[in-house]
Amino acid sequence: MGIVEEWHECLDRGEILLLDGGTGTELERRGVPMDSAAWCGTAALEHQDAIRDLHEDYIRAGADAIITNTFATHRPLLEAAGLGDRVAVIVRRAVEAALEARERAGCPGVLVAGSMSTMPANNIQGGYPPADEQMAAYREQCGLLAEAGVDVIALEMMQFHERAVLAFQAAKETGLPVWLGVSARKDPETGAITPFNWPDESFEELLDTLIPLGPSIVHVMHSEIAAVPEAVAMVQERWDGPVGVYPESGYFTMPNWNFVDVIYPADMLEEARGWVAAGVQIVGGCCGLGPEHIRALGALRGSG
Repeated sequence: MGIVEEWHECLDRGEILLLDGGTGTELERRGVPMDSAAWCGTAALEHQDAIRDLHEDYIRAGADAIITNTFATHRPLLEAAGLGDRVAVIVRRAVEAALEARERAGCPGVLVAGSMSTMPANNIQGGYPPADEQMAAYREQCGLLAEAGVDVIALEMMQFHERAVLAFQAAKETGLPVWLGVSARKDPETGAITPFNWPDESFEELLDTLIPLGPSIVHVMHSEIAAVPEAVAMVQERWDGPVGVYPESGYFTMPNWNFVDVIYPADMLEEARGWVAAGVQIVGGCCGLGPEHIRALGALRGSG
């Protein structure tokens, strides 16, 4: 039985599984420089060992899955960083770091998810190439992730309908299972749940567009903790498969994370207990949350 099948058997038994925490932000906290155009996407060139060590720390903290440092490695991002000729090398080295960490930790059952986003160069919303160039970039990255040996493709921060659909199509073409990661924010004035960086868009319409495309798991990720319960409920209204949550804490000023008011691990655990009670089976952390948070979440095991 393969890793993915084992994962889903655990979920079918009602078990709680843990993801890792933030990768780019934790690399930054450990001294790895961030790129002004491609954020953490360039790290594998000169800091592959740091990525491997971080993945290993997450596994030793209890993570059942680790997510590769490839969120910001599609071609438009790396071209903006002057590294368009190194796309394949960077993606391969990032995946190698995760696979090596799994081996070093002696945990062959840990799932390796290949991250992909639609993040624009310099994180400037609206700074996207034409649709055909985007699709080519997503296909290239998904193909590289699959060739390098990831177990699933993890689409992260899918927020804008058109780009998210292209990314999903590219991921499905690999034949690997696809995780759908959607990000939510709660409007402080109206209380409405919206896509994280697109307050004028409808989160529910986004779900209505993407869930029918056929993910294997739907995650509410890189979302404000306050938005998670309602966002999860919206997902569950449309999806009867496994649901995961891995929120963020702090805030981003490109290309750096601001570790401000980051939730304490014990408080994170209490929030997560509520998500699990609502039917969430997969819990981890995103930007701002580190191994100490994942270690605390270990108390969820046995509560499914």
